Amino acid sequence: MNASPTALPGTAVDYVHGYSARESRRLGDQADTLAALLHEGIAYPVGSRVLEVGCGVGAQTVHLAAASPGALITAIDRSPDSLARARARLAAQAPAAEIAWQCADLTQLPFPDGEFDHLFVCFVLEHLADPAGALAGLRRVLRPGGTITVIEGDHGSAFFHPDSADARAVIDCQVRLQRAAGGNALLGRELEPLLARAGYADAVVHPRTVYADRTRPGLVDGFTRNTFIAMVESVREEALAAGASTPSRWARGIADLHRTAAEGGTFHYTFFRAVAVNPPDTP
Repeated sequence: MNASPTALPGTAVDYVHGYSARESRRLGDQADTLAALLHEGIAYPVGSRVLEVGCGVGAQTVHLAAASPGALITAIDRSPDSLARARARLAAQAPAAEIAWQCADLTQLPFPDGEFDHLFVCFVLEHLADPAGALAGLRRVLRPGGTITVIEGDHGSAFFHPDSADARAVIDCQVRLQRAAGGNALLGRELEPLLARAGYADAVVHPRTVYADRTRPGLVDGFTRNTFIAMVESVREEALAAGASTPSRWARGIADLHRTAAEGGTFHYTFFRAVAVNPPDTP
């Protein structure tokens, strides 16, 4: 969910959470907290060529590398600053996989046709004005029979206790800001039709649910507080400037969100992970 601060022109929209060190830490917290949930079963064969599209600060790259030490991973992003942070992150964690870093735009990939066996696209499509067009363009560099894995969140899946109209309103502010910029924070529910429209076949979508309460303190801290609430808090100034909320209502909504992470609170969110195949071209 808004996890790659990557600048993607043409079909891209502004990354509403910015490129601060705080946001980089949030992305790392999110990836580490959700690694078992989102990356379960993702392991690419030795020697396989994998392209991670929109790697951002490398938060997901760390887990790709750890699970597939024999794969040849190419990680691209258009932001040189994000790539520098990604290199530093991976160097510190000494991954076993071979990683090639490249500054590139997903709409103008500098690779030959069919260069890769697998594509990995995590939290990128929600920031694109034309996600189906981007997916269709990515097919060019995926060999026939190769697979694409796409992971996206869906803010419409967030529900919690205690319920609060003000909390739901601040979440909706983030959804509306992203929509106004051309993105879609509700994209997770659309993955199968998007992949089909882009020409992929045999798409299988699995919901990956996060549920946090006091019996799961790691998820309360790592996801509810440090990922989801931190994400919503980051758009405060934009929401107020756009007239989407008032200072008092915003404060009430954020306070109510924090109550879901306190004693007696619960929080639920669903991510969607899709795997599809690039079919051979037919005459």
